[in-house]
Amino acid sequence: MDRKIEQKKWSKKKIMLIAGVAGLVMLIVASIYATTGNTKLNVEAERITISEVKQGNFQEFIPVNGVVQPLTSIYLDAAEGGRVEEKLVEDGAIMKKGQPILRLSNTDLQLSLVQQETQVYNLITQMQIAKNASQQNRITNLNQMTDVDNELKEADRVYTLNKKLYDKKAIGLQELKQSENAYNYQMAKKNLATETISQDAQSSKQQLVQAQQSYNGSQNALSVMRQKVGDLIVRAPVDGQLTSLDAEVGQNKNKGERLGQLDVIGDYKVRVDIDEHYINRIYNGLEGIATIGGKDYLLTIKKVYTQVANGKFSVDMAFESKAPDGIRRGQTLQIRLALSDETKALLLARGGFYNKTGGRWVYKLSSDGSVAYKTDIELGRQNPDYFEVMSGLKPGDKVVTSSYENYGEDMQELVIKK
Repeated sequence: MDRKIEQKKWSKKKIMLIAGVAGLVMLIVASIYATTGNTKLNVEAERITISEVKQGNFQEFIPVNGVVQPLTSIYLDAAEGGRVEEKLVEDGAIMKKGQPILRLSNTDLQLSLVQQETQVYNLITQMQIAKNASQQNRITNLNQMTDVDNELKEADRVYTLNKKLYDKKAIGLQELKQSENAYNYQMAKKNLATETISQDAQSSKQQLVQAQQSYNGSQNALSVMRQKVGDLIVRAPVDGQLTSLDAEVGQNKNKGERLGQLDVIGDYKVRVDIDEHYINRIYNGLEGIATIGGKDYLLTIKKVYTQVANGKFSVDMAFESKAPDGIRRGQTLQIRLALSDETKALLLARGGFYNKTGGRWVYKLSSDGSVAYKTDIELGRQNPDYFEVMSGLKPGDKVVTSSYENYGEDMQELVIKK
């Protein structure tokens, strides 16, 4: 007898087919969810930094280091070259104006001084001889003039008398003419003697003037030479502290060579190096604050050096009030240099997040603080403490400000585990 075989509704092959299709569908759904849904990452609360956005006073400033320098420094250069014979003070000494510092020797210079002195003494002797000769010549001329005057008077007397006698026919014309010629001769002789005396006087005067000028020139040269020899003793030009003295006994120093410097004590400036990135924003009058001994001191930029070296340029800043007590040359000060006035702004604390996002977005916490969502923002100015928030955040918002380096660019949410 034949038995009827019932057909199975779910064969093994059919079940495997259905399971495969279901798995494929689930894979597709998971893929779609992964590409369209928010990616999440669990983070430990103690491993992140959370900062609150707040309204407050904002001032853009940069931290810079400055080195204290004397306001006025005078360089000591060798006015004359020579050998260092003696150091009269040591580096760091407090000096008074005119106080000796070094003594140099220069044999050639000292020999030139002796020669110049000898030349002056010779000129004095020559001037005296010329003056005596002029006086003697003047006396001789005056004696000659006296004789000429006497002879002229006698010739005039004889000629006058002969004219009267001739009128009375007592003498002849020949005798009258002789007396007249004698008178004219003596008159011409007197005129010649007068002119000779005048010329001799002018010549003597000119010679004396020239000799005096030569003597004055030699005296000036002697004074200069004495000053040059005097410069072999290097003296302090002003009151101050001697620094950077570079001289040892036995050394030869050339003319114009740097020997050291003298710092005027009491007034100081601060030389500050600034990154060239800020060169267009730095100008005279900008202010900075330095904290010294727990007290803030205001400094102002007085001079900007626009030359850039090794990516930096320099400025000189001066204390607006009295310099702090105990400040020393070479001391380093930390200064907060203001680049803007203080204004009200929305502030976000600085943090490592900026290195990853460039300030374009942040992770902002939900109201309950359990999740931080990726949020687009815009930041403006900055200082070492805060960013200025332009848009995307409001006061009271909390933001993850620690580093985002371990988070992928597509990470949309951070689930914060307490």
